[in-house]
Amino acid sequence: MTEQKETNDMDAATSTSPRLRTRFTEALGIDHPVVQGGMMWVGRAELAAAVSDAGGLGMITALTQPTPADLVREIERARTLTDKPFGVNLTILPSITPPPYDEYRRAIIDAGITIVETAGANPEPHMDMFRDAGIRVIHKCTSVRHALKAEKVGVTAVSTDGFECAGHPGEDDVPGLVLIPAAADALSIPFIASGGFADGRGLAAALALGADGVNMGTRFMCTVESPIAQAVKERIVAASELDTNLIFRSLRNTARVAKNTVSDEVVQILAAGGQFPDVQPLVAGVRGRKVFEDGDIEAGIWTVGLVQGLIHDIPAAGEVVRRTVADAHAVLAARLAQFS
Repeated sequence: MTEQKETNDMDAATSTSPRLRTRFTEALGIDHPVVQGGMMWVGRAELAAAVSDAGGLGMITALTQPTPADLVREIERARTLTDKPFGVNLTILPSITPPPYDEYRRAIIDAGITIVETAGANPEPHMDMFRDAGIRVIHKCTSVRHALKAEKVGVTAVSTDGFECAGHPGEDDVPGLVLIPAAADALSIPFIASGGFADGRGLAAALALGADGVNMGTRFMCTVESPIAQAVKERIVAASELDTNLIFRSLRNTARVAKNTVSDEVVQILAAGGQFPDVQPLVAGVRGRKVFEDGDIEAGIWTVGLVQGLIHDIPAAGEVVRRTVADAHAVLAARLAQFS
């Protein structure tokens, strides 16, 4: 194993955090119900492996890799860093020139991945092949009705995105405080809560509301192993929960992104009656990638959640997992003790 793996092993060995078992951990075969979101340009081998090695569930983002063959190589790199389970995110969205989704799906299967997170479109067209390969599917959605549809088509678990989340929160604007118990009332399969989670207080709250764990994106963006530029991580630490913009509201394709000069301009153009072609050069994905690679936080649009207001450091990803679980145990024990 590599030096990174040996460091993670030593960290894990010194941890006193007990396992936190839920229906989700039992279904996925992991130690703790803490999932690293499948983020574009962020979900690479080092980060996914670090999260999984600490007992959570790391995610490699399939479409971050330029080709299916590159994805297979990235999966193999992760396997040199951890022997724990990790997953692959496959986000399926409408596109003028769509990626070869079938080829990425085949690469995931052929690489022996056993956990897949789907997002975007209905996962049903992919379910037969994933199920035949013994793959457990977590589908990410933004509403109870979509979660129920995913349950109906046979996913193992769902991840519910509340309005607080980075990226696309849907158009219902339902925050986690309502979405989580509503999902708990409606679903019979395990589900995890996403959007607004960064620490053990959030995990404890999600469990109390009926979720079986949490998905954290922005928190894992701001870790040592995250492949984004240090300047972006430092901006997340410095920012508050007020420093995001909601763009594309008038287009019914809402996205939560970092507040900067570019996203301010997008909001202004659309509020004045502009349409997507009027802002397309501003929101080009290549510009957002440049932010993450070069650290120029004004270069383009980049996603971040309200939870950045709760992030105050840049620790190792494994440390995030361990202290989130330890703090959740402490919070739950302390609150129960107050009422015993």
